[in-house]
Amino acid sequence: MKILKTDNSAPDESVIDEAIEVLANGGVIIYPTDTVYGLGANIFDNKAVRKVFEIKQRSLLKPLSVLVSDTDAIELIARVSIYQTDTIDKYLPGPYTFILNKTPIVPRVVTGGSTHVGVRVPKNEIACGLASLFPITTTSANLSDEEVLSSPKDILNQLGCDVDLVIDVGPLKSNKASTIVDLTSAQPTFIRR
Repeated sequence: MKILKTDNSAPDESVIDEAIEVLANGGVIIYPTDTVYGLGANIFDNKAVRKVFEIKQRSLLKPLSVLVSDTDAIELIARVSIYQTDTIDKYLPGPYTFILNKTPIVPRVVTGGSTHVGVRVPKNEIACGLASLFPITTTSANLSDEEVLSSPKDILNQLGCDVDLVIDVGPLKSNKASTIVDLTSAQPTFIRR
């Protein structure tokens, strides 16, 4: 496991590039977002995605959300109506995950077989940079149903496993995951505030 330290407000591009290379080669990383540290894998690498589930001790039936580099990239993984676009443009980038109807390109393993996908564009240069070549998984870096921690050292102790790379920007101010809003029906529904 490799730990790369950088500054969250002025990240070292070489750190992002090295992490993208790890992701492209089937690795799993821990990375900062605008809310909590996330576990990331290339969504098109089924083995890497399964490793994220194993690390979290999460049921394969519980979907993972997907992080894309910007709001324009959402259309790659989700079908978006004009109404949904208005909401997305208003709140993203930001601490929100929007549930949308997925496109066929999103692998079944990511969504637990669901026809929907959670989409995230954080207000974080590192996180968005990591998804510049392909979408990545975004799920809090913790064991399922356990406390979400804000420091990489504590996270690694809790997970008790080796990820391939950690981007360490120090403790994050938040330990609250993103708000999840379902946009697949006529009225937006809060899944998690």
